[in-house]
Amino acid sequence: MRNKVRIIGGEWRSRIITFPGGADLRPTPDRIRETVFNWLGQDLSGKACLDLFAGSGAMGFEAASRGAAQVLMVELDPEVLKVLKANSQKLGAMQIQLMSMDALKFMESDRRRFDVIFLDPPYRLGLLPKLLPLLPSHLTEDGLVYVEDDKFLGSGVDWLVWRKGQAGKVYYQLLKSAKNG
Repeated sequence: MRNKVRIIGGEWRSRIITFPGGADLRPTPDRIRETVFNWLGQDLSGKACLDLFAGSGAMGFEAASRGAAQVLMVELDPEVLKVLKANSQKLGAMQIQLMSMDALKFMESDRRRFDVIFLDPPYRLGLLPKLLPLLPSHLTEDGLVYVEDDKFLGSGVDWLVWRKGQAGKVYYQLLKSAKNG
């Protein structure tokens, strides 16, 4: 497995995690992760985070490294899940919980609330229109949603774009619920 990503901040700064190759696995690049965690604040102590399409786990491990009390990684692919588990054990990441489940089914069945939800589904599946309406009931009052896609989402009835950026063909933004705006 030659696919590797480096954790860029916190307790596990500079540690390497690996991930299996695959067309839909696109770890969030260092530069974008650095920007996003500057937006979120470097210290996520006490926060509960959801990495909904965990993939490489880059965002979830980064959040845990920066003190998140709980990080739930949801991943359907058993091979990817196996590697996430190995990385979690290698880091001694007790605050990370792994769940093998379809993301949409998880959102429809789970009732937990999170301070930050990382949402980076495979672009080709076009899942954001189905997922975004499900998110508000899973957010704490001041919760934020990180979205990565191949295009920008605009603010709308349900969401306010709080921060946004672009790196090459990757568009990323932090959303706040319009109800809590």
